[in-house]
Amino acid sequence: MQIPGFVISGTRKGGYFISQKYYSEHFNEKLGFKPFPGTLNIQIREENLAQIASIPEDEIGIIEGKNEFGEVKYIKAVLNDEISGALVFPVKTQHPQDILEFIAKDNLREKLKLQDGELVNLEIRVVV
Repeated sequence: MQIPGFVISGTRKGGYFISQKYYSEHFNEKLGFKPFPGTLNIQIREENLAQIASIPEDEIGIIEGKNEFGEVKYIKAVLNDEISGALVFPVKTQHPQDILEFIAKDNLREKLKLQDGELVNLEIRVVV
C-alpha cells in the first residue's frame, strides 16, 4: 500500500515518548531497531485514511500501555523506498487523523535533508 504525504513540523512530544526506555526497548524488540528520539510527521490526504483504516487489526502490532505509558499501535513501513521503520499510532495523541508519525533508527530530517512541505512516499507493510 503506497501513501504519499507532506513533511510537517510536529509538537516535539513524540521525541520525548519515543526516547522513554519503556517504548524504545519495546520498539527494539518488536521492530529490530532502537528508534531515533523523534517522529517524522507526515500529513496525508483524507482519502488515504480509508486505506489505513482497512488494515485488519490482526496485522497491526501493539505495545501495551503500562502505568503512565499509553498503548501504541504500529505498522511497518518504508519511507521513500529506502528507510525502513514504522508508523506509530499512540492512543494518547494530539494529532488529527491525517497526520502520521513515522519512526526509524535515524534522524530522517538530517539523513534525507527533509524540509517542511516536501513530498514523501510511504509503503505500508503489515506485521507478520
